[in-house]
Amino acid sequence: MTGPVKAPHIVKAFSEELEQLSADVSAMGGMAEAMVADAIEAATNRDGDLAGDVVARDVQVDDMQRDIEKKIIRLLALRQPIAQDLRVCIAALKIVADLERVGDLAKSIARRVPTLNESDPTPFAGSVERMGKLVLSHLHQVLDAYATGETSRAVGVWERDDDVDEHYNALFRELVQAMADDSQMIGPGAHLLFVAKNLERIGDHATNIAEVIHYLVTGREIASERPRGPRPETS
Repeated sequence: MTGPVKAPHIVKAFSEELEQLSADVSAMGGMAEAMVADAIEAATNRDGDLAGDVVARDVQVDDMQRDIEKKIIRLLALRQPIAQDLRVCIAALKIVADLERVGDLAKSIARRVPTLNESDPTPFAGSVERMGKLVLSHLHQVLDAYATGETSRAVGVWERDDDVDEHYNALFRELVQAMADDSQMIGPGAHLLFVAKNLERIGDHATNIAEVIHYLVTGREIASERPRGPRPETS
């Protein structure tokens, strides 16, 4: 008699644990997104205090990743999920790994702000800001797609990844030319190149998350490949 009574309770408890897991991932995503937004603002507005705040917040993102991973391991061990429930756990594990890297990249951008502030302002702040806003938009859309289960929004970001690459390539060429024309641009230009590269990599992580969301909802990987043009060498 105990089996039929306990089963609904166990299912309800597991469902609540999965919902809490998704909420935790979304909260981590919100924190990583805020770090990216503030890192972009700090870099374009030369705000050293905001940059320092971004660097400090990375510890919180790392802590959240560890806590979520522990919850996932516990769920896998105790609940032994299958099918959709297993995809929820695996997707969460993959997404928090991407979000942790997003936080690291935002921190890396912020750490360059004090050095950039040692040189005169350059005319490239607007280009960096435009690229940053595009990347931030992609990240925001995939996090929304995760929260709502809207695969169309996730796939839309996946299909538009080349937009970020085009911004990066254009900014790369502009900065290299400016550095060749003016030796005083070499220092700040090199740091801006790293900022642009970090933004491009954040865009890649947003694309990774989009792929995971598609798999989470549909159980299928995105099969087609986007055509990619050659990227400039950065080293």
